[in-house]
This record gives sequence, C-alpha cells and structure tokens, in this order.
Amino acid sequence: MLTKRIIPCLDIKNGRTVKGVNFLDLKDAGDPVELAKKYVDTGADELVFLDISATEERRKTLIELVSKVAASINIPFTVGGGISSVEDVDVLLRNGADKVSINSSAVKNPDLISQIAAKYGSQCTVVAVDAKEINGEWMVHLVGGKVPTEIKLFDWVVEVEKRGGGEILFTSMNNDGTKNGFANEALAQISQLVNIPIIASGGAGTMQHFADAFTHGKADAALAASVFHYNKIAIPDLKQFLKQQNIEIRI
Repeated sequence: MLTKRIIPCLDIKNGRTVKGVNFLDLKDAGDPVELAKKYVDTGADELVFLDISATEERRKTLIELVSKVAASINIPFTVGGGISSVEDVDVLLRNGADKVSINSSAVKNPDLISQIAAKYGSQCTVVAVDAKEINGEWMVHLVGGKVPTEIKLFDWVVEVEKRGGGEILFTSMNNDGTKNGFANEALAQISQLVNIPIIASGGAGTMQHFADAFTHGKADAALAASVFHYNKIAIPDLKQFLKQQNIEIRI
C-alpha cells in the first residue's frame, strides 16, 4: 500500500506566506524560505507553493522566490499560480519545481493539461480544483475562488484524468481555513470517479481531521497551511498519531 503524504502549503502574496479563511482575510504567516526549511526538518513529505494572486494580477509566478525555496529543500516541490503555457512550466522546472499545479488556466484551456502531460509526464501535472458546494451541488471556481463557473466538480475531475492530469489537488472553499475538517464526502466521491492520487485541502484543524481525510475521504495526501504555519500541529506528532491509527505514513 502506498504511504499517505502530509503536505504543507505556502500560499504566497507579495513574497510572503499568507493564510485566510474561505479564501478571504489574508494574514501574514511568515517567510516562505524559512518555513520551507522548517518543513523539511520536521518531516513533511512534499511542499506546495501557490502564488495565489498571480492569476488575478495577470502575471507569472515569482520565479526568484521559487528558486530560493527549491534551493533550501530536498523533498518534492509543486509550484502553482499564473501558469498558462508549456513555456511557463519549463521555466518553473528549470528553477527547481518538481511538479506544477494549474487551476484557472486548465479550466479555460483543458488542452493545457494534455500538453504539459505529453511533454513532462503526468507525474509532473497537478490540477488544482477549487470548488464550493452551492445548494447541494459542488461547482468549480476560478481565480483564487473569486470567479464562479457552471462546471460541476465531479464532471471536471473525470475530464482532468482523461486529459492526462496526474494528481488532483481538491480544495473545498466551504471548509478552507475553518479548521472544521476536510470535505470528506466530496473527497470520497472523487476517489470513486478517478484512479489518480487526490490531495485533500481546506479545513484541517485537528490531527483527527487528517485521519478522517485518509479513511473516510480516501485521500492519498492531505495538505494544510495555518495549522502548520502557526505551530498548532507539529508534523512529527501528526505522523505518530496517524501511525497509531494504522494509517501507512512515512516517519
């Protein structure tokens, strides 16, 4: 059985790590390079770097900062934000990213998923999906959750896999930053529809929430930000807790 992964997420705005609730009210959470080093030292399995305002501000990801973070870590590193072409991916991979995460650009141009997968492999192609449950229906949102679409979450994840996406990073906007737990029912439904790994995001508040995402939500990895940034949960403690619950995890 594959081990489950614990992934801290650095949401970047103006060169600093930030965190909000339901994608709003962003607060400073520290220096990205220092946080990245801390997560390597404490046993994170991977690291995700999302330049959350790049798409909205119509600019490319902060390459210099990506390069600095990459130079300070030795675990798999996924970078997203403002990626709209294969050329953008090329620049990020040359500056230390191991994988890229595309979101709004994938919805606007689904061929981009296929293009990246064809050139760099599905294992490099992470598709992030921000979705909100509205009147019982999960709908995809773009541009850091600011732009609603008519696309249904469960239809979209199936298309992502068909087009060569190698991993889905699903963030529940309803749960994001609330610390009330992940959207496990939606996660479990996604896992029934696709055969690629699913990263759960949005809502971590306790160690049990991570366990629930793996057992009830059938997630392959769990991503969190504020509980790690503000030292509410230490990754070594979390991993011991999960191991005690017979969840396969790398200690």
